[in-house]
Amino acid sequence: MPATLVLALKEEKKEFPCGTILTIGRDKNNDVVLVDLKASRNHAMVRCLGDDDYYLIDGGSSNGSYVNAKRISLPTLLQNGDKITLGSSHFAFIHEKALKQPEADEAGTATVLIKRQVEVSNFVILVADIRGFTTLSETIAIESLTEIMNAWFHAVTDCIQKCLGTVDKFLGDCVYARWEAGSNMTGAVPAALKAACMLNSISNDINEKYKSTLQGTKLKIGVGINAGIAAVGVDKSDTAIGDAVNLTFRLESYSKEMGKDIIIGKDAYQHLPESLWQEKEKTITVKGKTEPVEVCGLTFSEAEKSL
Repeated sequence: MPATLVLALKEEKKEFPCGTILTIGRDKNNDVVLVDLKASRNHAMVRCLGDDDYYLIDGGSSNGSYVNAKRISLPTLLQNGDKITLGSSHFAFIHEKALKQPEADEAGTATVLIKRQVEVSNFVILVADIRGFTTLSETIAIESLTEIMNAWFHAVTDCIQKCLGTVDKFLGDCVYARWEAGSNMTGAVPAALKAACMLNSISNDINEKYKSTLQGTKLKIGVGINAGIAAVGVDKSDTAIGDAVNLTFRLESYSKEMGKDIIIGKDAYQHLPESLWQEKEKTITVKGKTEPVEVCGLTFSEAEKSL
């Protein structure tokens, strides 16, 4: 069921269907134009990721964007019934996920279909996290932080799509993306590695653009890449879940300890040219895994040369 933003006015309510992107602000080119002096020209947007997840993303507005009375600086996943405040304007986010309608069998008895269609496939998973985000958030004003993170997440989403992947989730200052590989790992793994290098370039570009605002700090990312079987459709969010996904998050976290920019699991790096990973393999112990894990650690420059 499509999501809707409901704007509460004194005399009426206006409803705005949420498509892939719904822009909100005082500028007349927005999808939702606010006649509100406390709203910025391009205040915020609601962006859909996947089939069913909607995020509120602030556009670096002067007065901020609020979900349930809490100011946001990162893309925030919206839930049915959330209250959104932009300037002096108040919205309700409506997204009721209905079950399938009952179907009648040959005897005329109604059968309620409540099971979701679960799809199991091979995926290549990428997790990229901004290192030292807590320090960054304590260093600069929230208005500037929101503007910078808005620029980063916009560019990240476009990057993953250009590399033919899907942004599965935003999790705080972390992006989780996936490529459905089927039997073609040799195509999906290089695409994920290319995306990782592009994400680094995006971070460097933002560092240069906002040099004075960042006050000597920089956006730096760590990346985990893995491949394996995952299931989609297990829960309402249609996110891909499974051991391969969990391991990817662990690999990204381990990149700091290993002193590398990208950590790649064996199930993924074996689909890359041997010259890239030979003599760079390492066996590590990962929390939640009983057996050691074989990985390859790369710098962004090493990965870029291979591409």
